[in-house]
Amino acid sequence: MDASELLARLRAELSAALVPPACLACRAPLRDAAAELCVGCRRALPWLVAPRCERCGLPAPCGPRCPADGAAFERAWAPLAHDGSARELVAALKFRGALPVARLMAAQIAASAPSALLDGATLVPVPSHPARRRARGFDQAALIAAALAARSGLPVAACLRRRGAPTRQLGAGRAARRAAAARQLLRVVGAAPARALLVDDVHTTGATLDACARALRAAGVAHVAAVSYARTLPR
Repeated sequence: MDASELLARLRAELSAALVPPACLACRAPLRDAAAELCVGCRRALPWLVAPRCERCGLPAPCGPRCPADGAAFERAWAPLAHDGSARELVAALKFRGALPVARLMAAQIAASAPSALLDGATLVPVPSHPARRRARGFDQAALIAAALAARSGLPVAACLRRRGAPTRQLGAGRAARRAAAARQLLRVVGAAPARALLVDDVHTTGATLDACARALRAAGVAHVAAVSYARTLPR
C-alpha cells in the first residue's frame, strides 16, 4: 500500500468515526449502525438472475451476436445490473471515496458467484490509469480484489500495468469505449498466474476486460475469466 492509498483509508476511517452511520448508496441515516444499506436501497438492488450468457454475462439470450464473441476472456459474470442502488454504490466508491463499499461489493460477489468461476483462480485487478489512481488515492478494482481475497482465500496478483494517456469513458458509447481501450497499453509485470480472474467494478462493453485478457494471454496465461460487481445492460 502506497502513501496515497494509506491516506485515503485513514480519511475514510476518520469520517466513519465522526459522521453518524449512513447508507452507503443514498447516504440516508441508518438506525442500525451495523447495517451498510438502508432498507430501500437493499430492496432496490437489481440482482441478475438466470438464465445468463456465460461468455458476456448478460441475460440470455444476449442477442444475435454475443458481445463477447472474439474476446480473450472465456467467461464473464456479475451479480448485479449497473442500475439503481448498485449504480449508486459504484459511484460512492469511485467518486466519493467510500472505501467500505469495496467490502460490501466483495461480500455480494462471494455470496453469489458460481463456484466454477472462483475455483483455483488468482484474482487480477483491472488497473486504473496511474493518473486516476493518484487523483483518487486508491484503485477501486484493487480494493474489491483485496476484499474478495479476504473472503474467498484466493490469491491476488496485481500484475497488470496501464500506460498511455488517460481516457474519459464516463458516458461514452460502445465504439468510443472500444477505441479508448485499444489505445491503452497494458502489460504484465512479474509472474502471471496460470488461471486469472479479472476483477473490476463495472462491466460495460467488455473492451477493457478484453484488453486486459489479451495482455495476460500474451504473457502465457492459459485461462482468463472476469468478474465485476455490476453489468451494464443494453438500453
